[in-house]
Amino acid sequence: MRRYPLYRYHRQFRLLFVVTLIAIYILALLPQAQAPQFHWSDKANHVFAFVVLGLLLRLGFRISYWQSLLLLIGYGAFIELSQYFTPDRSAELADIGADTIGSFVGLKLYKYLCRVLR
Repeated sequence: MRRYPLYRYHRQFRLLFVVTLIAIYILALLPQAQAPQFHWSDKANHVFAFVVLGLLLRLGFRISYWQSLLLLIGYGAFIELSQYFTPDRSAELADIGADTIGSFVGLKLYKYLCRVLR
């Protein structure tokens, strides 16, 4: 079976993925007043976070593109569902859309990196 170029680091990527997954969930559930404020929009935060998650997911685990995309979209929906039941937070379908776009970009970035690093 063919390995991707950065396979020797897959354990480190798995750890980074899990740490990033937990950090994003904690940040998503912090009360609005305590959450860190960034200079760009909320949707850009979602896109960036899921670009990173998509890339780390594929670098750390050997799962297909479609499985990765479905897992990430499901995680985004889980975050929004959690925010729905969290005081001082709100759930938006547009956030799931931004998560989906970020996931797509992160997964495509992985394919590009594999092509370039061959």
